[in-house]
Amino acid sequence: MGKAFALFSFAYGAAGRVRNGLILSLFATAAFAEPVTVAALGDSLTAGYGLEQDAGFVPQMQAWLDAQGAEVTLLNAGVSGDTTAGGLSRVEWTLTPEVDGMLLALGGNDYLRGLDPQVSAANLDRILEKAQMAEVPAMLVGLQAGTNYGADYADAFNGMYADLAATYDVPVYPDWFAALRGVDRPKYLQDDGVHPNAAGVKLIVAAMGPAVLDFVETLSPD
Repeated sequence: MGKAFALFSFAYGAAGRVRNGLILSLFATAAFAEPVTVAALGDSLTAGYGLEQDAGFVPQMQAWLDAQGAEVTLLNAGVSGDTTAGGLSRVEWTLTPEVDGMLLALGGNDYLRGLDPQVSAANLDRILEKAQMAEVPAMLVGLQAGTNYGADYADAFNGMYADLAATYDVPVYPDWFAALRGVDRPKYLQDDGVHPNAAGVKLIVAAMGPAVLDFVETLSPD
């Protein structure tokens, strides 16, 4: 009786420890399953100008990330017509305590207005500096300027994203419209010839998604 009871007690105790270990493991997994929150600070391309609510960049990227099993909530901090200066003026409103990461996608309106790339770069620099001070990791999304303002302008504008990414050691997706190069571009643009339609956004999201997913995974607690 004594030996049997001892064996039973040992077995029960071991099983209990395994069970408790599993509970703790499941609890830890649940604790770390909270989605991270990423704010997309941008202009009309981010805001989803001219599109149905679920067809814009943020909802389509959210759906793409959900399909990959990413635990992330994207916040739409895009304002149509915004320049880098506008983004700088509101970045502190964007970097709220619940924000774990930031997609910084500004510069298109600076380019359309022919603003000095040095000014645009300085504004983006300040935005990244504020994110760094808030301990919020960032990812840059750039644009590729044409030569309508001259080759020097294009070189300066296009180079600022890589330079800032190197300075702040943040990932960069070089060209928002990369997915629309080499295709029948008008088919994927709205009537204004500037903003992507829903099908264009889908192509952009599919191309950019893996880079965003890599960024999101760096934000997830281990």
